[in-house]
Amino acid sequence: MNVVTQSHIPGVERAYPIGEPILELDSISLRFGGVQALTNISFDIREHEVRAIIGPNGAGKSSMLNVIGGLYTPQDGTIRFRGEKFANMTPGKAARLGIARTFQNIALFKRMTVLENIMAGRRLFTHANFLEVALQLPRARREELESREKAEEIIEFLEIQQIRKTQVSRLPYGLQKRVELGRALAAEPQILLLDEPMAGMNVEEKQDMCRFILDVNDHYGTTMVLIEHDMGVVMDISDRVVVLDYGKKIGDGSPAEVRSNQDVIDAYLGVAH
Repeated sequence: MNVVTQSHIPGVERAYPIGEPILELDSISLRFGGVQALTNISFDIREHEVRAIIGPNGAGKSSMLNVIGGLYTPQDGTIRFRGEKFANMTPGKAARLGIARTFQNIALFKRMTVLENIMAGRRLFTHANFLEVALQLPRARREELESREKAEEIIEFLEIQQIRKTQVSRLPYGLQKRVELGRALAAEPQILLLDEPMAGMNVEEKQDMCRFILDVNDHYGTTMVLIEHDMGVVMDISDRVVVLDYGKKIGDGSPAEVRSNQDVIDAYLGVAH
């Protein structure tokens, strides 16, 4: 797709070099009744990298993303965030640690404007109670001003100034996905989970989304973890790729390493790319 930004060109120094592991998953197993969704999966996510999770339908990709985000609790295994060990993650705990996400099916407030949706992503930074907000007391005014300033910064960054006051339901699909990315960025995440960010997009929309994902990684240093079926996208923008098949890990490495992994070729790619 040729959307790689300068920071992702080999030999060119990145604004935020890839660091040590920020999140480590050790021997994760997840079951739903008699169905084994994940089996003994271990891998890490390094600070500032773009990490992809790929595999055929039913491989366990979404289940793994939901374990990281705290929606699912694994029966076995541990999660370490910056070295701190957790038996499980909850959505609230993940949010407090700085893990945010977008969803495969857009989860925006359709009757609210673009600006209002992005400001809604600032809830972690809002502490004023209902009475303070109703009476517009100093803390409430200060928090609202800070949230608006951050939202306006994100709107400019994502190049959606012209639709900032538009009701989200009136926007085309590609722009709604960009607004959802903006709402997630409003939480100032350390790790951003992207569940099929290109799903349902045309080629031009995919190119735009790829560019913004890399720009977020480069500008904010945000660690990105994405599930994506478009192998052109994955190989273009990822630093490392982990491959799942039937809930088991069959590959892990750079895009070049994954492309040449025979197990991955047999299970998913079909032919060497």
